Amino acid sequence: MNKETLKSAYAECLHMAQSHYENFPVASRLLPKHLRQPIAVIYAFARRADDFADEGDLSNEERIAKLTDFGNKLELVEQGQEVDDTTFIALADVIKQHQLPISLFHDLLTAFKMDVTKTRYANFGEVMEYCRYSANPVGRLLLHLNNAASPQNLGYSDAICSALQLTNFLQDISQDLDESDRIYIPLDEMEQYGVSEEDIRNKITNQASRDLIQFQIQRTRKLMQSGAPLGKVLKGRMGLELRLTIMGGSRILYKLNQQQNDVFSRPRLSKWDIGWVIWKALRAK
Repeated sequence: MNKETLKSAYAECLHMAQSHYENFPVASRLLPKHLRQPIAVIYAFARRADDFADEGDLSNEERIAKLTDFGNKLELVEQGQEVDDTTFIALADVIKQHQLPISLFHDLLTAFKMDVTKTRYANFGEVMEYCRYSANPVGRLLLHLNNAASPQNLGYSDAICSALQLTNFLQDISQDLDESDRIYIPLDEMEQYGVSEEDIRNKITNQASRDLIQFQIQRTRKLMQSGAPLGKVLKGRMGLELRLTIMGGSRILYKLNQQQNDVFSRPRLSKWDIGWVIWKALRAK
């Protein structure tokens, strides 16, 4: 591979990572310098695939076809063949250098295909299966990059990543339904608490919806806490970055819990909240 071509591929992935807004920083300057480019490449892969699943006016068949093409390109990378695609040029180098399990990238594609084909979840088990493919691979890849992918750390990471995904669902309940016709709250739990799809669509806050969302928040908080020890296991900048992410997610859950008059609105972190997150992350080292 031509060095200039590879350098250009990395630069394009880094630009993509730094130019998109996300809830939590991507390739942050807090991360060890040698990991910023690999993380940016992983982000670029996931960002492009996510756009195939969600953006534009493509039909579902076209979305699946593009995601399948990404999967085929991954298989070529696994076989050691060059792929004429900037993201995959950089990705192949990252996978080779860091010995990353390519199955984790296929898992991400599985989640994006689910975004196209699945809009309701019968129970919490189905939601967690989605998290297994959509969120957990990211944490596992970061551990592999950090040479810290022990069985215990992988378990901690899965708990954190699933909790962050659930937190994202809880802050985007109305948006997911209005824009994508998706509901990630388990249907059996909605029925149990007496909350209908129309209640969510009309953003009706009553005791039933409060109780339902409160249950979701408490379960998510416990899951986040079960993985939190990883923030102390990982040292240096990676540990700090993870603690900031955990505390940021925890703060969003706190803000969600305070919205008793409108359980379907999206909470915003104030400067004071951000200060609290930073203070807690530093104090927990």
